[in-house]
Amino acid sequence: MTVQDHLRTLLESNKSVFLSGEEIARRLGVSRNAVWKAIKALQADGYPIQAVPNRGYCLAASSDVLSESGIRQYLTGDAQSLDLRVFDSVDSTNLVLRKLANEGAAEGTVVIAAEQTGGRGRKGRSFYSPQGTGVYVSLLLKPKIAPDDATLITTTAAVAVCGAVEALSGEPASIKWVNDVFMRGKKICGILTEGSFDMESGQFEYAILGTGINVLEPDGGFPAEIRDIAGSVLISPAPDAKNRMIAEYLNRFLPLYRALGSAETNAEYRRRSFVLGRQVNVITEGGATPARAIDVDDHCRLVVEFADGHREALSSGEISVKVI
Repeated sequence: MTVQDHLRTLLESNKSVFLSGEEIARRLGVSRNAVWKAIKALQADGYPIQAVPNRGYCLAASSDVLSESGIRQYLTGDAQSLDLRVFDSVDSTNLVLRKLANEGAAEGTVVIAAEQTGGRGRKGRSFYSPQGTGVYVSLLLKPKIAPDDATLITTTAAVAVCGAVEALSGEPASIKWVNDVFMRGKKICGILTEGSFDMESGQFEYAILGTGINVLEPDGGFPAEIRDIAGSVLISPAPDAKNRMIAEYLNRFLPLYRALGSAETNAEYRRRSFVLGRQVNVITEGGATPARAIDVDDHCRLVVEFADGHREALSSGEISVKVI
């Protein structure tokens, strides 16, 4: 770690407390000039560090800058051993992690960014990923499951996101099958799971679980094309919200992943679904077909009933539904 990294960790663990340059230099084992340079670098990166003569330096309690040390202070259990790679901006966290996976990265490697310039959703759609208001997280997994059960990774992540955003906001969250999390009638999270398969064994070589969460609404609001559907977890800023959001999500996801496909997680996914019992449109390449959402089965497939009484369990695809 650099002097800047160590200084950031020290200040984040002492928010609202003034530390003199001499005290910081002593704790880090560096010169006061090195401390001054690191302070200036952190301020340039957006850290709200106060510098007061005869008092020293202090990181504001309201700081909400994404960082590895900021996330780690909230991690618990298995999540504490994750290999976090935090970036200010990347093209796509899934693409960065795919490169690492192909180079031999271990399960539990996590790529996190404050911005994506080429974020992707399902079916190759772009995923709006602006700087400063969302968190974009990709987690490398090596599940011992058949490809047909890949949906369970996505649905398990959706359950974990719901718990995390509720812990952060104090407001309820629900799920639109298969990969969208909603609050207050608007989408606040999208999940994209991608994988690489061993053709001989028919098993995963690895899976990449990508999750994008709108923590806050961007200045000026969301772009016109998504304004009616996109929402945010928080209505107003909160101290360390982004770091807490990521940690809450990872803390919840890992235990659920260890028991992937458990009856308890599937039941929780079913309970949180807001489409069951409602009319939906099943969207395929041939167009949209009206149906009624009946159930989510034990493989987290959406069971729908068409007008002619025929039922089908959807393991992939897309539905549309009017959100109330």
